[in-house]
Amino acid sequence: MKPIIATAVIAGLLGGAVALGGSALVDHSTSAAPQLATPAATTAAPAQPGSITYAAQAASKFTADIEVAGSQGTAVGSGIVLSPDGYILTNNHVIAGAGGTSAIQVTTADQKTYQASVVGTSPSYDLAVIKLQNASGLTPATLGNSDGLQVGQQVVAVGSPENLSNTVTSGIISNLSRTVTAGDEQGSQVAVYNGLQTDTPINPGNSGGPLVNLSGQVIGVNSAVDTGQASQGGVQAFGLGFAIPINTARRVANELLADGHATKPVLGVTGSLAETNAADVEGAQVTAVSGDGAAAAAGIKSGDVITKVGDQRVTSYADLMAQILTHEPGSTVPITVSSGGQEHTVTVKLGSAVDNAQTTVPSNGNGNGGTGGGTGGLPFP
Repeated sequence: MKPIIATAVIAGLLGGAVALGGSALVDHSTSAAPQLATPAATTAAPAQPGSITYAAQAASKFTADIEVAGSQGTAVGSGIVLSPDGYILTNNHVIAGAGGTSAIQVTTADQKTYQASVVGTSPSYDLAVIKLQNASGLTPATLGNSDGLQVGQQVVAVGSPENLSNTVTSGIISNLSRTVTAGDEQGSQVAVYNGLQTDTPINPGNSGGPLVNLSGQVIGVNSAVDTGQASQGGVQAFGLGFAIPINTARRVANELLADGHATKPVLGVTGSLAETNAADVEGAQVTAVSGDGAAAAAGIKSGDVITKVGDQRVTSYADLMAQILTHEPGSTVPITVSSGGQEHTVTVKLGSAVDNAQTTVPSNGNGNGGTGGGTGGLPFP
């Protein structure tokens, strides 16, 4: 009944106002009708560094809209301009469904549209670099330092959610180290990486676009959103977006730019994302060890439980995968292992492998715009 009462009250007030106005405004004089003043011309003040407005203006100049033509329609995503001649960083799952010589079209901030080709992909990190044809004079992004971020720090995202070009949203960094398990709803073609968590609204079409600090520097590549159980008819989750830290993306992008391939660190153990530890120890259960791998050389054995990588706690095999990927191939990392109920730390020199795994979502022609990678094609962590 409250809406009806409110409506009645509003109608009564409007009726009274009209009646009073009709009585008060009756005037038989011949004076000229009043003229509304013309607003004075104003110019918006320049955006100040450290403001959301400044960050939005800076990021909009180097954010690109990506359209990918696949067998089941056109998908949309976003990208980050890396160079004046048109190298663009984006997510692998954005361009995974591309087919044909003219499958990828990119529109830059000056509203020019270019054909693009794939330079290289890194499925494990869900990253890719594409190259625009005959581009010049583009504004490249300034890359920041994701290692210097703090929880609660304000950030801004720019992209094309639901094909709404140059959309700006803002929020904060919610967590600095979150294991992201991204793939399709059936759990196949899964990529696991360590991501930044943000409450900045990220939607299908934002994938591959920049997450920037208030200086307009890129600190992450928007890549995934957790919508809870909405796709199964359950509770919808909000404010759970994820971005690949730019320090990780920078290394991968540089390798892709150099020769079209990226490398990833290799520990040399096998486990399962669904593995339950036989031992009463929280961590990643090792089910097999590669005989000539880095783990074996450090003394890690099948049945051991890895509990920490560096100073980062590991509670699952997915955590282990994500934390290993934060390190460079060939680097030396302390790893804490529980073996026979006793915990000890070993030093592991990680191996290296070319990252040529299959795409993070099924190659169903949908790219980021279909149902293969979650709602609207966006992977679920």
